[in-house]
Amino acid sequence: MSRVIQLNRYKKHLQERYNKLVERSKDYKYVDEAKSDMASYKAMKIREKINRVNYLDNSLV
Repeated sequence: MSRVIQLNRYKKHLQERYNKLVERSKDYKYVDEAKSDMASYKAMKIREKINRVNYLDNSLV
């Protein structure tokens, strides 16, 4: 499997996780602030990974 395909698959996986965590953060916003904060923190960490993958993807092309 080529690296470009592998990067695209990983990026898609990360974006799905990011979207789920942002949704979870919004859902818990008024119910449980601690869960909302943890979900948003994890989403920020995943966003950093997405940015790194985008950088690698741009450097390969």
